[in-house]
Amino acid sequence: MQKLLGIELPIIQAPMAGAQGSALAVAVSNAGGLGSLPCAMLSIEAMRKELAAIKAGTGKPFNVNFFCHAPPVPSAEREAAWRAALAPYYAEFGIGAAAIPAGSGRTPFSAAFADALGEFKPAVVSFHFGLPSTELLSRVKGWGSRILSSATTVDEARWLEAQGVDAVIAQGLEAGGHRGNFLSADLSTQAGTFALLPQIVRAVKCPVIAAGGIADAKGVAAAMALGAAGVQVGTAYLLCPEATTSAVHRAALQSDAACRTALTNLFTGRPARGIVNRLMKELGPINAAAPAFPLAVAAITPLRAIAESRGSGDFSALWCGQNASGCRELPAAAITRGLAAAISRA
Repeated sequence: MQKLLGIELPIIQAPMAGAQGSALAVAVSNAGGLGSLPCAMLSIEAMRKELAAIKAGTGKPFNVNFFCHAPPVPSAEREAAWRAALAPYYAEFGIGAAAIPAGSGRTPFSAAFADALGEFKPAVVSFHFGLPSTELLSRVKGWGSRILSSATTVDEARWLEAQGVDAVIAQGLEAGGHRGNFLSADLSTQAGTFALLPQIVRAVKCPVIAAGGIADAKGVAAAMALGAAGVQVGTAYLLCPEATTSAVHRAALQSDAACRTALTNLFTGRPARGIVNRLMKELGPINAAAPAFPLAVAAITPLRAIAESRGSGDFSALWCGQNASGCRELPAAAITRGLAAAISRA
């Protein structure tokens, strides 16, 4: 995988929208891994600014990540049901209807993003929730960029390989943040990393990258022993000084609360793994009232803002994988080298 992606170490820093920007990507790339920039929550101009900062900070390869969801048709009925479910919290914090914003806060890859990205021609472009249209994918490949995408099942891995990706990311159920599933919404199809990984390795010919629950050098070595060509790690980087992880999120990661995570659709409308907090306990982590991804975001936003201003993460998406043991307040370069330690000694 190192030769394919032009990197020294088979370590990919997972793109973590809302918890990082260019600084983390630069630090990981300069340490020999593959730093990643998440663009799902960025405007085109913000993406340009971050990419310019990465180009200024490193001459090494980096990854640019996008979501590929199809924007849903808003449902007034479902939005009303969602706001009704949240009404007791609005009353508790004195939030009026006028304070609840519109919009989704998550943007899929588009021709406009491709136009801007073409100015930079990154070495690697990765996607979550499948792949963009054939036309857009061809444009990205035309720059010489390597293509990665997440698979949560063997069927998804085979589909991605058939579309011509250069490597498949096998995302186990332990992984923090959004599930990358795209062929089925049935959560019973989702398997743990070390069950999923060898099945995908056997099913496809392209390199497979393991993701989910990998927090240290032993975990990396175990993934490689099961056939992974590399690993993607996210949670272990969340306490790095280069990350933009919020104060309440950092506090939760350093507390006993990080030992209990669950898949939840409350914060965006799509299952994602995070630390269990008040909202997840009281509404249930998966709630049918939540609008389709990413339309659930807006109604939660004012609750999160007020709670965080008071030092509380009760209404925040505290994304975290099931194994937070490697999450430490160390520079990203040290985390990267530590993850690769067992490989470098081999």
